[in-house]
Amino acid sequence: MAAFGRQEIESRRRDRRKKKTMANVDVLNLNGDKVGSLELADAVFAPEQVNEALLWEAVKHYRASLRQGTHATKSRTQVAGSGKKLWKQKGTGRARIGSVRSPLWRHGYTVHGPQPRSYEYAFPRKKLLGALRSALASKLADGKLTVVDTLEIKDAKTKLYRAALDKLDAKRTTLLVENGKTLTQSLVLGARNLKGVELVLNNEVHPYDLLRYERAIFSKAAIEQLAEALEKSVSKRKLAQTEAA
Repeated sequence: MAAFGRQEIESRRRDRRKKKTMANVDVLNLNGDKVGSLELADAVFAPEQVNEALLWEAVKHYRASLRQGTHATKSRTQVAGSGKKLWKQKGTGRARIGSVRSPLWRHGYTVHGPQPRSYEYAFPRKKLLGALRSALASKLADGKLTVVDTLEIKDAKTKLYRAALDKLDAKRTTLLVENGKTLTQSLVLGARNLKGVELVLNNEVHPYDLLRYERAIFSKAAIEQLAEALEKSVSKRKLAQTEAA
C-alpha cells in the first residue's frame, strides 16, 4: 500500500513537470491589429521572476564597462621642477621643504591620485541570464512588451516606421528586437534614423537595454528563440518550484 502511494506521488510529480503554465500575449501587426496569440513560459515571464537586486547588479556591471577610465594625475617623476632643496633644514624660521615639486605646493605632484585603468569586472553568465529573465518579466508585467508578427516593411523609409510605432503606442523611447536570421537591410535603414529608437538582435539584448527604453517591441521569431534559450538556463530546482506553484 505504501509502495502504491509512493508511485502515485511520483506519477503526479511527473505530470506536474510536464505541465508548463503559460502567459498568453497578443501578436500584432505593424498596423496595431491583432493577428494571433503567443504563449510565454512562466519560468521566464512570470511576475515572480523579477529580481530587482539582480537587475541592479547587471546594470552596475554594464555601466562600469562603459567607463573610459582615462583619468590621470601626475606623479613625482612626471612633474617638472628641480629636486634641489630650496633652503637649509633649520635656522631660517620657514617651514622645512625638500623640493618645489612637493605635493603641498601649487604645481606639485599628486599623492595616490587616480591613474588610467579599466573598470570592467567579471559577471557570472547565470546572473546575466537571470537578470535578463527579470527584465523581460518586468516589461511584460508593466504592459510595455509588444510582440509583432514581423518588423519588416517593404519600403525602407523612416516615416513608415515612425507611423507604425505610433500605431503600436510606442511614442517615446523604443527598443526593437529582431531575430538575426530574419534581419533585413530595409529594417536597418528604416529604423536607424528614428530618434529614441534602437535596433538590436535577440542574442545581443541586455537587461540594461530593456530597462533603459520605455517600450520593447519583439518580432515573434525573436521572442520565441530568446524565450527558449532563457528557459533552458533556468535551474532545475527553480523550475520545479515554479511548476509546483
